This record gives sequence, structure tokens and C-alpha cells, in this order.
Amino acid sequence: MRRMSMFPDADPAHAAFTEDAIKSEMENEEQNLVKELVALSTTDQIRKIRELPMSFKEKKHVRTQVMEFKSSKQSHQFTRLSDCSRNMSLSIRRFGYSIKSARQTLELWHGIMKEIGGKFGSSVLNYFVLLKWLLMFNIFSCLINFGFITIPLLVYGHTPNITSKVGFRGLELLTGAGYFNYTIMYYGSYSNETLYGLVDYNMQLAYFFTIAVYMVLCGIVLIFSMASSFKKNFALANPASNNAWQLLCSWDFSITNERAVNQRKNNLRVQLKESLSEKAHRERQTVSEKLKHYGIYIGSWLLSTSLAVGCGVSIFYLCQYEDKAVDTETWSLLQEAETLLVPFVVSLMNMVIPLFFSLFNKFEHFSNQRKQIYAMLFRNVILRMSILGVLCYYWMYMVPQKFTCWEPMVGQALYRLVIVDFIFLMLGSFFGEFLRNVIGTTLQPRLGVPEFDVARNVLEIIYAQTLAWIGIYFSPLLPVIQILKFFILFYIKKVSLTRNCQPSQRSGRAAQMKTIFIFLLFFPFFVGALSIVAYTAWSLTPSEQCGPFRGLNSTFSVIGEWIDEVDKIPGSEWVVWIYQNVIRSEIFYFLVTLIILVIIYIFWQLTQGRKELIILLSQQIVNHTKQRSAEHSNGRQSHSNAVVQVLLARQQVEEEERRSASGVPVPSDISTSDAMMQAMLARQKAERQDEKFYEIPNEHPPSLDAVALSMAARQRAEEEDEYWSITDFNQSNPVNRFGMQARQRAEGNREDEPNDALSPVSSVMTQVMQARQRAEEEERGQSTRAPGQNPAPSGSSALIQAMLARQQAQNEYDDGY
Repeated sequence: MRRMSMFPDADPAHAAFTEDAIKSEMENEEQNLVKELVALSTTDQIRKIRELPMSFKEKKHVRTQVMEFKSSKQSHQFTRLSDCSRNMSLSIRRFGYSIKSARQTLELWHGIMKEIGGKFGSSVLNYFVLLKWLLMFNIFSCLINFGFITIPLLVYGHTPNITSKVGFRGLELLTGAGYFNYTIMYYGSYSNETLYGLVDYNMQLAYFFTIAVYMVLCGIVLIFSMASSFKKNFALANPASNNAWQLLCSWDFSITNERAVNQRKNNLRVQLKESLSEKAHRERQTVSEKLKHYGIYIGSWLLSTSLAVGCGVSIFYLCQYEDKAVDTETWSLLQEAETLLVPFVVSLMNMVIPLFFSLFNKFEHFSNQRKQIYAMLFRNVILRMSILGVLCYYWMYMVPQKFTCWEPMVGQALYRLVIVDFIFLMLGSFFGEFLRNVIGTTLQPRLGVPEFDVARNVLEIIYAQTLAWIGIYFSPLLPVIQILKFFILFYIKKVSLTRNCQPSQRSGRAAQMKTIFIFLLFFPFFVGALSIVAYTAWSLTPSEQCGPFRGLNSTFSVIGEWIDEVDKIPGSEWVVWIYQNVIRSEIFYFLVTLIILVIIYIFWQLTQGRKELIILLSQQIVNHTKQRSAEHSNGRQSHSNAVVQVLLARQQVEEEERRSASGVPVPSDISTSDAMMQAMLARQKAERQDEKFYEIPNEHPPSLDAVALSMAARQRAEEEDEYWSITDFNQSNPVNRFGMQARQRAEGNREDEPNDALSPVSSVMTQVMQARQRAEEEERGQSTRAPGQNPAPSGSSALIQAMLARQQAQNEYDDGY
């Protein structure tokens, strides 16, 4: 890229030439781009045009140019076959686009998702995307449970027998007990027999492998989704780049609502001011103030952890008070309603205790919103995991001792938790959003319209999905209830969001929040649910009177019995060997775990290496910037020194001329030609230093050779003239004419060079030489008019003014550069 002139306003023709050159260069670049795209295939053309950093209108213009150029170049070469193939490929591509558009139109809640994202942004949209994703999990679970467990049982006619003492009373919809206890809803109603018919169907193997395969597939999907989200969305961020991220990368491009756009702009401005003020406040903090803040953080975490542990302990004693070892067939309505006490208290704790956690934020004063959200998330996770841990301990150790058929009792407890949790979710939307909106708009306007709490709502649906994962072993049809729950919850939250809430006042990194949500879904919730199911199948003894695994020591024992039957089949020894030496071997699992840890360590080292490389590159960029600044300062200083040398040399020339004009003898070792040559050499040195400092590729240096030649010719002419006197100096001798002619030829050569039109050094040199020429012409005119008088150094003053003007212009250009 060429350097532009230092005098854009002084020469309109030169400015116009520069503008025309820029336009022609842009047109040439566009033509080169079109030629490159024409040489590609149609698919590559579309991909390259999409990747261009241009607006949609410019991309459309480029595509039009490509099509026109391609048709004009190859129209005479196209045959009917090539035209037909091109049209066929275009039709197929358009058909694929139409199919993709139709699929998006038929996609569940596609239009609603776009509306929510356009009005409230990506952070709120993440909640609904996660809700839809969990709904797909439950649909898949429902399909495989129905297909491999429930439908075969119904087809072969092994329906559960419902006694005459039990009837449907309506309360079962909330408690899950009574009539539902004798249906295919729970574990106890499934047979342990092999169903004989067209195909022999082992219900024990079907039940075990269906649950196992579903849990393994869920884990694989969660791991890959978490890894993919982390790879795409989680950026390496440090505190120093937070402000840069807020300024350059925090805009949510999914927003289309004008009100939300204006509000987001105002919020971004306020956040930048707050972050800068917080940074300045942290720098001014004393040691005592920092210790005070750390004490507040530690106290808040101790208090929140104590509340979570206290809730878990209270739930444990409440479960012991509630359960009574009596026959469920003789339960009255009151006794059946008492079973709702534990799920009611659990849901109430999950709704009220987080409100106390939110009060801690008023004292902690987090520096940014992400830290506040993460603190709230982890405190709520500790609360819910402590409650679920106590409940699972009670179900695994206490319930089997009180009930002979204990699996259905655990299934009923999980059913009640799911139903009551759904009721509290609806109440939370009503009281937490609707009434809050009414109070904030009518009674207390200073409260304002509430925001949609993404973190709290996401944690609620993750907790609900965890209950479904734990209950899939004890209640195979519990995903059906979960599907209805999530489907209704989606529309409730959508209506509450659009009518009662406003977009968030603070912008967060929605992509990173999505990764955190998936991570929380996987660990600890899914891992905890998988551990409970695996422990139940591996260690606990199944009920002896109900369920498909009755009479076995453990659920996993069904694999051993199946292997014994396979051993009787000829040619199946390898299956038995794999089961005995691989599946049941502790060494195998130890080696698998060791390999996984090694792989994790390798990837962790790669990540650490990339982090160090990023830090190193950032430091190199900083050092390079400092080096360029230092070079720029040194270049300006050396250039100024060279210009000063030129001016001093010129002053020496003028003094010698005055002495010669006044008849003062000049020493033999000091001559005008030597001083003039020193001035020209100093000027040439300054120009070369200027070019060396502003060295740019593909740029021709200014033609200093012509000036040097003219100065050499002048020196030779002055050496030939050995008679310096007042008369000879005042007259226009041929020596000066010869030097001026050489100078004019040099300037003509400089003007003929087209590549120096944009060089600031060349234009300044031209102005200097023109000023010198005018000065000498004035000098000759004065010597002609008044030959007896001493000449005034007007030409010399004019040259000094030109040199000062050149120095000032170059300094201004250096400052602008």
C-alpha cells in the first residue's frame, strides 16, 4: 500500500488522482476476486462468497458479477448437455434449500424460538433450547421403554391383576399410589417370565438392557454435547480483556426488537462505566478492605452450606416420621394425602432457600454478573444435591427394610416429587413473575418490570430431569409424565416471559453460560442419577414378591444366568470368556480408567500449551508495538537532525556569498562549492533516512540521483570558474545558467517518474527546487537592475523558508503517521 501525500488539500488535481487510483485499485481487486471465483466449482463459489467479510448486498453484487462473467466467457462453449447439467444442479440445490426450509418450518417451536431470541436475546433463549432438548430426551426414553418393555408385556397378555379392593379415587393423580400401584406405571407390575410366542422374549433381559442402554446413550450425548459446546463457545478470557470483550464481542445479534436493541445499548454503556469504576475502586482498596470482603465471602459460603445441610437433615427426619410399614391397600384418603408432605416440603425448600441466597449478593458485591450467577448456581446445586442425596439414602437403605415390595414405593415417591415440583413451577411463574410485574407497574413503580431469571429456571428443569433419570428404573413410564410436564411448562414460561418480563439489564456471555448449564446437567446431576441406578442394579437385593428380578440376588445377576444359558450353545465359548475375563474383571476397568485419565491428561497439557502460546503471542504483540513506537520516535529525531544539518550548511553558503559579494577574501580550504555539496549531501542523507524509516513494499524511492547529478554538474561548473569577485557574482554568468539548466533537467526527470506522484518526499523536494529556482531568478534580476549594489540575499531567504516549510510539513506528516 503506497504512502499518501502530505499535502492532500494543497493540490486538488493530486487528490483527485489519488481518489481515482484508489477507485481503480478497488475495481481491479473486485475483478481479480471475480476471476478467482469463476475458476472454482459452484459449491466452492457459494461457500467462498458466504465467507467474504461483506454485507449481503455486496455479496449479492459479487455473485451477479461472477454469473455475468461466467456466462459471457463461456456462453459460446456451452453445449446443450452442459446447460442441462448446470440447470439440473441448480434445481437440485434449490430443492435442497426448500427441503431445509420446510424442515425448519416443521421443527417444534421454531417460530417461537426465533421470537424469544429476537426480543429477549440468547441468554433467555438458552433456557428454552435446553427445555426442548430435555423434552427430546424424555421422548426417546418413552419410545424405547414402550417399545421394549411395556408393549411386549401387553401383547403377550401379561397384564397386572387389580384387586377389587382398589378403585380409582382421583387422588392418585397427585400421590401416584392406590390404583396406579397395580398398573404398568411401576416396577412391581412387570413379569419375570420369558414370554413365549412367535419369538421368545426374556423380560428380565429386556428390562435390564433397555434401562442400561438408555442411560449409556444419555451419558454419551451429554459428553459430546458438552465437549462441542466447550469447543465452540468457551473462550479463553482474562480479567484484562473483559472490557474489550464488552465493547467488541458482547452484542447479541439475535435481537431484532427495537426496544430491546436500545435497551441493550444503554445497558452496555452502563456496564462499561461500572466495570471501569469497579476496577479503579479495587485498585484503591486497602488491605483491611480486602480482608473484609474475603471475610464476607467466606461467611456467605459457610452460611449457605449450613442451610443446605440443615435442609437435608430435616428432610431425613421428616421421611422417617411419614412412612409407616402398613399395607398400602388399606390406606385411607387422609393417609394417602399425608404422602404429599415430603414432596411439598422439598419443593418449598427449593423455592424459598434460594431467596435467602440472593440476599447474600447485596453484601458480597461481585465485580461482574458472571461471578454472581455462578455463585447462585453452585449454592442451589449444593442445596438440591444435599436434599436428593438424603432422599436416595433413605430410599436405598430404609425403604427396603419396611416394605416387602419396595421398588414401587420408591417409584411412587419419585412420582409425587415430579408432580409437586410441577405445581410449584407454575406457582413460581405466577407469584414470582406475574404478581411481581403487577406490583412493579402499579403499586411500587421503582421496582420496575422483573427480569427472567435464567439461572434459577435452568436449575429447576435440570432438577426435574434428574428425578426422571433416577425414577426410570422404578417407574418405566415416568418419562410420559415428564413429557407432559415439559410441554405445558414451555408454554407457561413463554406466556409469562412475553407478558411479565423484560430483557436482562446486564449482558452475559450466553455461549459460555450454555456450556456451564450442560456441564451442570452432566455433573453432578446425571452422574448422580447414574450412580443411584447402577448401585441399585449392582448391590441391592430385588423384592422377592414383585418385579422382573424377583428371586435374584441382584439385578445384575440376570446377566450371569443368561451367560449360563449361552454356554450351552456350541461355538459360544468366546462370549463366556469375554464375560468372565473382561466384564467381571477389575483389572479391565482399572486399565480403562487409566487410559481415560492418560487421555484427559494429554488433552489438558495441550490446553495448557495453547494457553501459554496465546500469552506468549500477546506479549510479542505488546513488545512489537513498543518497538515500533521507539523506532518511530528515533526516526523523527534523526530526520530532524538531518534537516538541521541542511539548514546550517545552507547558512554557511549564504555567509560565504555575502563575504564574496563584499570583497572579503575566502580561505582556500573553504569554498562555496564545498559548502553547497555538504548541504546537498546532508539533504540526500535526510531523504534516505526518511525513506528507510517509512520503507513500504512495492514503493519506488524518490529520485535523488537526478538532484545529485545536477549538484555535481554545478560543482564542476563552479570549479571551472576560479574568479570569484563582486562583479562576477552580481552578473548572470554562464556557470549559473549551466547549473540551472542541469537542475531544470533533473526536475524534469523527477516529474516524468509516475511512481513518485504519491511520495511526500518527492513532492516536497520538487517544491524546494522550485523555490530555489525562483530565488536564483530573482537574484539574476536584481543583479541586472543594480549591478553596482550588493545583492540582497532574497533567494537565500526564500530557500531557507522553503526548507523550514519542508521541515514543518514533514513533522506534521510524522505526527499524523
